[in-house]
Amino acid sequence: MPTQLRIGSRGSQLALWQANHVRDLLEACGHTVEIEIIKTTGDKITDVALAKVGTKGMFTKEIEEALAGGRIDLAVHSLKDLPTEISPEFEIAAITKREDPRDVFCSQKCGNVNELPRGARVGTSSLRRQAQLKALRDDLQIHPLRGNVDTRLRKLADGEYDAIILAAAGLNRLGKNEFIRQVLPAEVMCPAAGQGALAIEIRAGDSVTRGCLRFLDDSAARLTTTCERALLNKLGGGCQVPIGALAGLRGDQLHLQAIVASPDGRKLLRESRTGGDPIQLGEEVGEALLRRGGAQILEEVYGRAVAQPQQP
Repeated sequence: MPTQLRIGSRGSQLALWQANHVRDLLEACGHTVEIEIIKTTGDKITDVALAKVGTKGMFTKEIEEALAGGRIDLAVHSLKDLPTEISPEFEIAAITKREDPRDVFCSQKCGNVNELPRGARVGTSSLRRQAQLKALRDDLQIHPLRGNVDTRLRKLADGEYDAIILAAAGLNRLGKNEFIRQVLPAEVMCPAAGQGALAIEIRAGDSVTRGCLRFLDDSAARLTTTCERALLNKLGGGCQVPIGALAGLRGDQLHLQAIVASPDGRKLLRESRTGGDPIQLGEEVGEALLRRGGAQILEEVYGRAVAQPQQP
């Protein structure tokens, strides 16, 4: 039955692309859809690296408040921005078909990471990307890079950086692939848990909206991201610790590869396993990483035994 639906979204170009994408799919089913732009804490703090802010749900809190208050009926998030434990008053009604989850190397000057000259300036505000770059090339200078996709690409074009690292998914969605020189395999740059996937969040028990969104839920995306987020949860993964996870389907089995690293990249632990149950597999790989030295890395970063800040 056609329904009037209101989507809450951040105001960035990429967030609005995502919200409009979901709106188009819903309107094709006969629903009437409006989009409400909501400014989040993460949008207001643009001059500080995310790792230094460390606010739980900094890209989702205000949107969830609008959802709880009934101003909107659903929220479209990049899944990697959503904390691994969401409040019982909400549920993830759909995880849409996943875009390429990998990171990409963007440059005007070099064809890949290995071609960068010694001491080259590379832009990223992600500790996960920074640690893996440092593990690969400890001579590189890593500099903060915040802002929307256009801002980051403009800084690259203006020569502020020799290269920047971005998510393939965002560039593919916006059709801005002109600077991509290398798609980074997970063995080189393990992506963030949930990267490339969109999560549609609703009020718990809202069966009408859930029914409208059911067709958008992609089983492969849900399985793989559930596995990755189970690992992240096991590690208490926050922005202050470099953690990467990528799961893929191999027949009827899931294969998960994951990393945890010290922020300077000097310690980088890698683990991969195959299993049938997404949560069990994520927890097993997380447990293996903790046993092999992950717990020590977390303790050094947080200054106490395995703290539990969530990934914003």
